[in-house]
Amino acid sequence: MDALRIKNLKKSFGSRKVLCGLDLSVPEHSIFGFIGKNGAGKTTTMKAVLGLLKPDNGEIYVMGERVRFGQTGTNRHIGYLPDVPEFYPYMTPVEYLTFCGAVSGMSRSDSEMRSRELLELVGLGGECHRIKGFSRGMKQRLGIAQALLNRPGLLVCDEPTSALDPAGRKEILDILLAVREQTTVLFSTHILSDVERICTEAAFLNDGKIALQGAVAEIRNKRSKDEFVVETEKKEDAEMLVKAFNDLRRIEQNRLVLQGGEMRFFSVMQYIAENKISVQKMERMEPTLESLFLEVIK
Repeated sequence: MDALRIKNLKKSFGSRKVLCGLDLSVPEHSIFGFIGKNGAGKTTTMKAVLGLLKPDNGEIYVMGERVRFGQTGTNRHIGYLPDVPEFYPYMTPVEYLTFCGAVSGMSRSDSEMRSRELLELVGLGGECHRIKGFSRGMKQRLGIAQALLNRPGLLVCDEPTSALDPAGRKEILDILLAVREQTTVLFSTHILSDVERICTEAAFLNDGKIALQGAVAEIRNKRSKDEFVVETEKKEDAEMLVKAFNDLRRIEQNRLVLQGGEMRFFSVMQYIAENKISVQKMERMEPTLESLFLEVIK
């Protein structure tokens, strides 16, 4: 069964169409990357999933149950981490999670036991300080613990790593990877390396629709063109190649990228040999989600 299924979701704000018939399926116990550039409609989609935003058209199902705007029944299946989580700063992590458990109807003994279990999971087990002194990364980890408190079938994270340093990003990704056995993880992002690192499934959002969806390994293999890199020793040689081949794209001063088949690459190699151009590197690039995403949104 799919943990989340969206059919023909549409949403406009005034004359601006944000979602234009979005279809999405998130399999249970997957780590699903919801990819799109800033302003693509990722947060709009998530607010509709949470029943906080009324769609113009379409249907949303969470764990097989239909989501209805203004009704929070399906949210018992969902744990949610916003991009900037807020807390009561005067509480400790245990106090805050125990309070959240009481609000959601958990018994005190169950909420205390679950709180300590989750704080150990997110690396805050020995933390007794007030939340007001927490770093951004610590708040994100506490936010994940809070989102998992009621044992949800779907954990929704809105750009959980976008404002973190590399160490903080690694911590959050490791936690999301660790909770896969407990729940299904859906997280929106524009950081493609995060998706490649932990996701089993992904979808590209472009122009209000899903442009591409599937297993990450399968998506990589759908890139339409081979990509080759040529790195010259001199800047002048790189300029000469760009003038000779209009499909060469400069990504650094002496580093060029060619998209095309092997015959086109052989033509470039022949030109380099005939003109005695010194090169530092020539290689075929492995397909990446970033290169495919750029193809999708161009």
